[in-house]
Amino acid sequence: MDIALAVLALALIFVHLLSIALTAIRVKPTTKRGSEPQTQPPVSLVIPLRGVENFTALTIPRAFQLDWPNYEIIFCVADSADPVIPHVKSNIAAFPHIRATLLVGDDRISANPKLNNCVKGWRAATSEWVILADSNVLMPDHYIATLMSAWRKDSGLVCSPPLGSRPADLGSELECTFLNTFQCRYQYAAETLGQGFAQGKTMLWNKPLLDSLGGIEALGAEIAEDAAATKLVRASGRNVHLAPAPFEQPLGTRSFAEVWSRQARWARLRRVTFPQFFAPEILVGGIPPLFLALAAALLAGADGKTLVAVIVAVLGLYYLPELALAKLKGWHVSWTSFPAMIMRDALLPLIWARSWMGSSVSWRGNMMTVGTQESTLSG
Repeated sequence: MDIALAVLALALIFVHLLSIALTAIRVKPTTKRGSEPQTQPPVSLVIPLRGVENFTALTIPRAFQLDWPNYEIIFCVADSADPVIPHVKSNIAAFPHIRATLLVGDDRISANPKLNNCVKGWRAATSEWVILADSNVLMPDHYIATLMSAWRKDSGLVCSPPLGSRPADLGSELECTFLNTFQCRYQYAAETLGQGFAQGKTMLWNKPLLDSLGGIEALGAEIAEDAAATKLVRASGRNVHLAPAPFEQPLGTRSFAEVWSRQARWARLRRVTFPQFFAPEILVGGIPPLFLALAAALLAGADGKTLVAVIVAVLGLYYLPELALAKLKGWHVSWTSFPAMIMRDALLPLIWARSWMGSSVSWRGNMMTVGTQESTLSG
């Protein structure tokens, strides 16, 4: 029994290290610009907004400063009283050389409030290439060029996971470990193995292609538009590809309650939309291999010193390569990253268990009921 537990612990550590190696090979450092696309067609940038966020004053202007010869920006807001509207209008006025417009209204085509907000922008887009981008993406000047260069002959969609940056407290440090060396890592590793998953943070679509597959309304087939996009693209015989490096999402301050709520919501959405991939998530993180290794050592009659050595060995094998990956790629690393990773992994089993209880999730004030058969939007 002790040998079996030790082998299982080593197997989990091996999968973890393999995902780090695949990501290290696949992802370019954030300091390096990707290859330039062969052509530069017109692009429509659709940005849904709701409320003023920590870095709104920084992220909105970035959309007007992209190194692309011909693009338009379509800002979408559902509520005419939204406090973000003055920010949008002032930036439109400050950059008159960029074609930009603000559309206000709520088109409820699904249970997903963000998708509903995007519909009017998709319909107003004048280009064959459309990028749906969350308002908290801090776009580099090569944002469009990087996405366009990642499109391949077999692509149905190009995405980029968010890269957490600029944390201002322990809550946002914790969120960085969730976003970067956990979720981002596994997403790039899966794509490297031919199992690309969409990420709603940034989505580059060929508009005629998506329209041929049912249009933006087809993304309402699932409660999460990225889950619907993944299934739609795969069903068409195409693949979801990722940008060569993730784009920054500055965090600022985050309470632990906000981090928990966000991670619990995403876990529940994964459980509903991809249950076959979500179920094994109980085995990810450093806690399962640590417990298995300790159990194996105890069954083998190990003394106290040996148990301490096992703990140090497992933690070192698990987290030092993860920290090295972040450092190598120019992702956020600080003296709190190591304890934050351990805290993250201690929360993972609790988040996994929480995802199976209840069916309501909150997205920026919108309550959604998530079920295996249908999902609804309240309010």
